[in-house]
Formats: sequence, C-alpha cells, structure tokens
Amino acid sequence: MSLFGKLFSKLRSGSLSNSDWEEIERALIESDLGAGATAEVIALAKKIKGESPEELVLGILQSWLSKSPREVAAAIDRPTTVLVVGVNGTGKTTSVAKLAGLLKAQGNSVIVAAADTFRAAATEQLQTWGARLDIPVVAGKAQGDPAAVAFDAITRAKADQINYLVVDTAGRLHTKSGLMDELEKIARVISKSSPVDEVLLVIDATTGQNAISQAKIFTESVGVTGLILTKLDGSAKGGIALAIERETGLPIKYVGTGETLADIAIFDAGAYLQGLMAE
Repeated sequence: MSLFGKLFSKLRSGSLSNSDWEEIERALIESDLGAGATAEVIALAKKIKGESPEELVLGILQSWLSKSPREVAAAIDRPTTVLVVGVNGTGKTTSVAKLAGLLKAQGNSVIVAAADTFRAAATEQLQTWGARLDIPVVAGKAQGDPAAVAFDAITRAKADQINYLVVDTAGRLHTKSGLMDELEKIARVISKSSPVDEVLLVIDATTGQNAISQAKIFTESVGVTGLILTKLDGSAKGGIALAIERETGLPIKYVGTGETLADIAIFDAGAYLQGLMAE
C-alpha cells in the first residue's frame, strides 16, 4: 500500500480510534515525511468529512512542493555549467556520469570535470564512464588543485563550443579551509570565465531527515539550485522527497533509479504525488 493509502482506507471505513490515528502517524513519520509535516496532515485528515479525502490531502501536498523550475538550465551561445556537490557516499560521482549521459542522450555535447582530486577512485570512475559514454573527462593530478581542473574544463568547454560542462566535486573535508571554502573557490574560478548555471546537490534518500540538514548547509554556502535524489523508495520511504522540498524550497530535478548509467530520470512531481496517494 502507498504512503497515504492506509490513511484513505481508514478514513473511508468510518470513525477512527486513537490507536488508528497513532498507527497512521507512526507510518507517516517512518516514511521520513517528518514530524511537523505528519502533524499537519493528521490535523487536516481529522477534519475531513465525506468519501473523497484524496483531493483535500493532495491540495496540501502540492502546496509543499517547490515552485522553482525543475528543468535544468540551458544557456545560449556558451556552455551551461552544472556544479554537482554533496557528501561522499551519496552517489555523487555516479550521478555526475548519469547526468552527463542523459544530457548527451538529449542531443547535447558534454564534457565532465573530475574536480574531486582528493579521491583517486572518483577520477578513475569518471574516466571509465566517460570512455563508455564517449564523453571527454578533464582531470588533473591526484591531490591537485580542484579549481585548476575546473578552470581547464571551462576553458576547453568554451573553446570547443560545448553545450554542457558537468563538474564533480569533493564530498568531504580535505583542507584546513574546509569543504565549503573549496567549493566556493571552484565556483569563483569558473565564474571568471563563464557563469555557473546550476549547483545540484546529490542527496541519499535513505539518510532520512539528515538529508534536509545537508541541503540547508550546502545551500547556505554554495547556493544550491536543485537536487538529485538517489536511492528513492517510492513507497516505504517515499516521504523524504516531499519533506525536503517542503523544508528547503529546492526543486528535485533528477532521481537516481538504479545502479547503471541509464538509471536516472527527470523528477515528475505529479507522478510522485499520485504514487504516494494510490491504494
């Protein structure tokens, strides 16, 4: 049964006992919807009369979704630069490769910058995937300056009139200045040659409410414009997508749907809500 399926089923069955409400509340919280959002839904549900509670609940859920555009930016007459950020372990580097492949499949020319120079495996992964996708990967020396890699990549993107530059970045503290300072430096270096059009934060949906904290911290430091949500379970833990947009106002733009390079999809908010409400 979907996230709200049990709620609707019990509402139609007649009066609900205190234990019924407690069961519904527990299920919503366990779905990573969050305590505040759960309380709001429960309060609304207790006021619902009649046989069609779906429309009222759908209305409140739609109001929680981000109003920002979900389409990835597309610059004219210059490369569109997409900076991909996030902590290690979220699937960030894999998401970079998936996004690059998707943009190419849509008919764009793409190059990737391997600016996570502190994790050798990240560069190696991108180079392997770049070869599979026939997408150039700009890399530097291990432990080298990430901003230098980004500079080389944007210089090449402009010279070759590339449509999209996708930049992978480090996901943990490596220097005394800290991760956020390093990300800000990369953005500044790129911006001297061409604007940074998107900053996409990769979030692991299974981290639950911690994902919201990550989103707020990265947004305050590097101006996140959208999210890539990985490992999203559309049923048991599906509430996290709704919770993130409600708490941060950031739009989820892409969803990681599996392990292969093709397993990435544009986030369909309407289909997502319908899935949460279906019985």
